Amino acid sequence: MTEERLYTAEEATALLEDLKVRLVRIRDARKTLIRTSERVRDRVVADAGGGSDAGREYWEASRTLKAEIEYLAAEDIVLRDPDQGLVDFPGEVEGRRVWLCWRVGEDRVAHWHDLESGFAGRRPL
Repeated sequence: MTEERLYTAEEATALLEDLKVRLVRIRDARKTLIRTSERVRDRVVADAGGGSDAGREYWEASRTLKAEIEYLAAEDIVLRDPDQGLVDFPGEVEGRRVWLCWRVGEDRVAHWHDLESGFAGRRPL
């Protein structure tokens, strides 16, 4: 088992351009899953098979979402809210373990919070 990576604010900020693209893919895939899941379920119940456009969209979105979530997990990046684009990076502040916090719309990673406090406990670095 490997040790969790700890990011500096600068290291986390360097990943943001790629992360923004991934978050769009995650949001789009999630929306597609939500939109198509009922139609796919109804087709399966009706025994119409999985060959519909909704079925293809559903499985493609499912694969995309899985791949993006696996990438984030491998990088020790925690997706907190896909709709807001809220993510946490493991880091340290004053020698203690914290979450470095960022959300879409911010130009850099400039906040942190305790492991237990969540977004409500967010503070500037």
